[in-house]
Amino acid sequence: MKNLSNYIKTNSERFLTELFELLKIPSISALKENSPDTRLAAELIKKHLVDLGLSNCEICETPGHPIVYGEKIIDANLPTVLVYGHYDVQPVDPLNLWDKDPFKPYIKKTKVHPEGAIFARGACDDKGQMFMHIKALETMLEHGDLPCNVKFMIEGEEEVGSDNLEIFVKENKEKLSNDIILVSDTGMISKTIPSITTGLRGLSYMEVEITGPNRDLHSGHYGGTVANPINILASMIASLHDSNNKITIPGFYDKVLESSEEEKKASSRIPFNLDEFEESIGINSVHGETGYSTIERQSIRPALDVNGIWGGYTEEGSKTVLPSKAYAKISMRLVPGQNWREISSLFSQHIKNITPNGVSSKVTEHHGGEPYVAPTNTIGFQAASKAYQEVFNLKPIPTRDGGSIPIIALFEKELNSKTILMGFGLDSDAIHSPNEHYGVSNFLMGIETISKFYFHYSKLFRG
Repeated sequence: MKNLSNYIKTNSERFLTELFELLKIPSISALKENSPDTRLAAELIKKHLVDLGLSNCEICETPGHPIVYGEKIIDANLPTVLVYGHYDVQPVDPLNLWDKDPFKPYIKKTKVHPEGAIFARGACDDKGQMFMHIKALETMLEHGDLPCNVKFMIEGEEEVGSDNLEIFVKENKEKLSNDIILVSDTGMISKTIPSITTGLRGLSYMEVEITGPNRDLHSGHYGGTVANPINILASMIASLHDSNNKITIPGFYDKVLESSEEEKKASSRIPFNLDEFEESIGINSVHGETGYSTIERQSIRPALDVNGIWGGYTEEGSKTVLPSKAYAKISMRLVPGQNWREISSLFSQHIKNITPNGVSSKVTEHHGGEPYVAPTNTIGFQAASKAYQEVFNLKPIPTRDGGSIPIIALFEKELNSKTILMGFGLDSDAIHSPNEHYGVSNFLMGIETISKFYFHYSKLFRG
């Protein structure tokens, strides 16, 4: 395996150049005008798989963005690893907060990444992390050291809910059959402290529309006599949390599975400096549900947040208008025990119940996914732990992640296999935000760690 490290080092510049080619494509799945770009990204990924000699490489059509599939079956008696990732990215707004064009990747040294970080939309989430798996496969193939069969399934709709991937999985169970699923779309505790994600929060993403008068009104002629949809919406949103920052939707917590004492003790061992946390995001105090630590709030407790709010006049200058409509996008992060469709229904009913006279409300369900918790006593977890320990010289810490990958719970249900979440990003990498970036060393060490996972998994699988 030593030769693998040398190969990665020797070819690092080419690996980065090839990644940059993918990062230049604005494959924003949420915007219809970027549909040609999502297809271009899919075609480029397929080309990489074809160039590596994978079989059955194809772009699988869906009602939305396509899925890229390819496989390398070397021996039916060997275990099969299914690699999942996504090539779609989040929108870049607000564009003015980026230092440079988000689709013109570049490397810049930072305090966290003194060796340099790749700045671009998708650098960490998930093009950079997904591409590590392609380069890990190349590295193993170049040395004739691939110890497992491998299948790739790379989608283009993770950032909008993976609805079509769900259909694809259900219709292609035999094609996707595997012994373990490998995903890199999460992170580590720090550059020097590796971790394996053992849990993800679920998601319910909703949109609320409040309508008052049948048109925008003059705020002088009508102000004080007509319900203002923005004022009403703001009041409704404020009421969704009580004075202890607990969510007030009836039934919201009814099925929440409380963490065990063992899990709470494990989270207390995670290195965390509150002052550094606050400084890293420019705040002077944390905020959240009373009775829980910051780590617990961001991992084992549910949350409700407004992701966007708009209405009325928002351009330069003034316009004295009482708006006809107001809107908000709201996401709820869910924990084990909660079902996203049930929570979405509870949310919709609650909004209807608290809508006052003088306005009407409409709730639209966008997408969601179930929470996921993985065991730590599997050979997959053991293999990942050994791989991290070899590369980072430190045993990884199991952690629960506050983010969501909606499709992971479905994988276990439909394909009857566990998922190992081997992430290499950092909280400071600004995913979903302006100036998203990914450390060059994280990218290269990720390739090496993934490669070593295959060897340890194959050995453990054979007993």
